Amino acid sequence: MRIAIDARKLRDYGIGTYVRNLLRQLARQDPSTEYLVICGERDCGIAGELGPNFRAVPERAPGYSVREQITVPLDLRRERAHLFHAPHYVLPPLTPCRSVVTIHDCIHLRFPQYLPSRLAYAYARASLWSATHRAARVITVSEASKRDILRYFRVPESRIDVIYNAIDDRYWQEPPADDMERVRQRYQLTAPFVLYAGNIKPHKNLERLIDSFHLLRHDRPDLKDVQLLIIGDEISKYATLRRAVHRHKLHKHVRFFGFVPDQTLAALYRLANVFVFPSLYEGFGLPPLEAMASGTPVVASNVSSLPEVLGDAALMIDPYDPHAIAHAMTRVLTEADLHADLRARGLARAREFSWERSIARVRQIYSEVMTG
Repeated sequence: MRIAIDARKLRDYGIGTYVRNLLRQLARQDPSTEYLVICGERDCGIAGELGPNFRAVPERAPGYSVREQITVPLDLRRERAHLFHAPHYVLPPLTPCRSVVTIHDCIHLRFPQYLPSRLAYAYARASLWSATHRAARVITVSEASKRDILRYFRVPESRIDVIYNAIDDRYWQEPPADDMERVRQRYQLTAPFVLYAGNIKPHKNLERLIDSFHLLRHDRPDLKDVQLLIIGDEISKYATLRRAVHRHKLHKHVRFFGFVPDQTLAALYRLANVFVFPSLYEGFGLPPLEAMASGTPVVASNVSSLPEVLGDAALMIDPYDPHAIAHAMTRVLTEADLHADLRARGLARAREFSWERSIARVRQIYSEVMTG
């Protein structure tokens, strides 16, 4: 059997994490199936790292382009693929073989205002419709996302499988003490800090997080030294965050780090006093689970997939209420028993998710599609 996997998002956050772990586990679990890794030219070396049954297929078409609708099916036809796995929602209508698609969320339909144009919205909706109706099976990452797919596209529920994401191994391994101290010194982490990590699009609710941090400092003078660290790329695109900092005169207390390497992020998770994730919508929500695996207490939204994923291991808050967010952060920062309890619960909860089990289920779906 020859299975092709679209790995062009290998370097991304979110979907990139999914693709990297999909390939890594397939290499560990299945040395006999031939896998075609459709990827950008700079990533062709990944096939050699995975094993002799993996082969790179270079593809220059950018994601979410008209061009990919033609060239990816041509790749599949030329390579005589038996099955194609699209790990995001773009499944070209001309795909010449059976297919499986992973749809992580329906964020473009829930928040169309974040797309650059009406044309982009039309492309996203048409691509999602095509993927859900043409794929033999649809994989999604939470029951919340499954409900969204059923709501928007009315496909048979039996064709949708929920397979949870999991955590990269690096977050289970405590960085060496020298590395931790190096991160502490480089970023001048001399005071307790609240951490957010993820992208910074508006639905992540970071402006309200900054408002909440202001309330925390205003109501608790004993916490005036606490800092808020926001890790997320493309900070410059969202001037509203800078304006919120200026409005509350928090220049010395709110810090934007932009992109940081994985090793640095692993250290920051462990150094943080509390991780806060006030997102308004998530298909799954990996960052709070990564923080839990790092032994850091989590405050998170009580909406979308987050209650399903985090269970009773996080302090859940109404993300629309800045006072509730501020109160939860204050409790974790000042109540030692709560801090310890959340840390223990978080570590236990994170262990319930496994890429090994998840990708074993993906492989089972491949087999069911090919024999069905």
